Amino acid sequence: MVARSILLRQLRSNITPYSVSLPATRCLATKRSSKLTPSPAGAAPKPTANAPTSQSSPVPEEPKSWLTRKVETSPAARNAFIGLTNLLGYGSDKQVAGRRARGFYEEICAVMPDKERDFWINDCFLPPTFQSWFTVTNLHIWMLTVRLRALPQEHGKPYQQALVDHFFIDIEDRIRTVLQPPAEPTKPYTFDSPFYVKPNVPSPGATLPNGKPKPLGRAPDRIVTQQMKIFKEQWTGMGLSFDVGLVKGDMEMAGAVWRNLLGARGAQGIDYADANPSTTAVYRRAVNLVGGEVVNVAKIDLDKEEVTDDGSGVHDFPPSETDRYLSYPEVMLDVVGYVRRELARLERVSDEDIISGDWRKLAFGRVK
Repeated sequence: MVARSILLRQLRSNITPYSVSLPATRCLATKRSSKLTPSPAGAAPKPTANAPTSQSSPVPEEPKSWLTRKVETSPAARNAFIGLTNLLGYGSDKQVAGRRARGFYEEICAVMPDKERDFWINDCFLPPTFQSWFTVTNLHIWMLTVRLRALPQEHGKPYQQALVDHFFIDIEDRIRTVLQPPAEPTKPYTFDSPFYVKPNVPSPGATLPNGKPKPLGRAPDRIVTQQMKIFKEQWTGMGLSFDVGLVKGDMEMAGAVWRNLLGARGAQGIDYADANPSTTAVYRRAVNLVGGEVVNVAKIDLDKEEVTDDGSGVHDFPPSETDRYLSYPEVMLDVVGYVRRELARLERVSDEDIISGDWRKLAFGRVK
């Protein structure tokens, strides 16, 4: 789904901010403008127009380039230049969709983990990890994609593809920052999120037992590629499961919320506290058998994988925390109601507002 990621990476430095702003207006100071505002009594006299001040001095215009002069004076050169830019795709529907989709992703979807952090961590019991950040962002990517599907075909497909492209480019950039923190802070693709911790970033002044400075974490590209494959499978799986829930009803969607957002906790039963203190608590988690690290499903030891910590922080609650399962029905109801409510609101946003890039009308509300 990231076939154009290389091109987008090259254009990332040339993409302007996507906030809606009015064009700046240039005003030239004139003698007439000084008469419009009378000076208050007792105020110090203002410098006259003949006095050399920085405000009244005209700004020299930049000389036009040879190409600009040629295009403005020669109709043939102008037509050739416009034809060349159209051939390269500048100003095409796909390029415009790519620019505006970044605003949709950065201003609408990627901010939701931080915006509703208390709900995702305290109500859903998601750990403050990058996996949790991806899951929450992926949910909002899906909701916005549902609305973009309803656009006319010539606009819907470019906007959907561009939104997913920006999502995965940002994911790769964040993965490298988590696994391979740079020695000096670098500009992220979008923004730095405080939702998840970066365990590989050493604290200032951290040293090894031998007194040497603690080195930065390093990870080979194959690990980054492997993680990208895992996230691609999760993106596909969540989208399909919520699509089914969108069609079949709230019960199916609640199951999708439990499997994708809540980590399918308790799928093999709830481990209650044992009266025998010598009994060791069973650690269990859900295992994704498709994609990711699982290459051959027939050779995997599922029992062994379920009791192995994968570092995601999402696993069954221990016996001392089984009371947390009591809040799951209410949490699933809150998320399903939130999804239905936001999809209905997005449906009321006109196609013209979306195509014009007005992301403020698409911004998501609060979960509850």
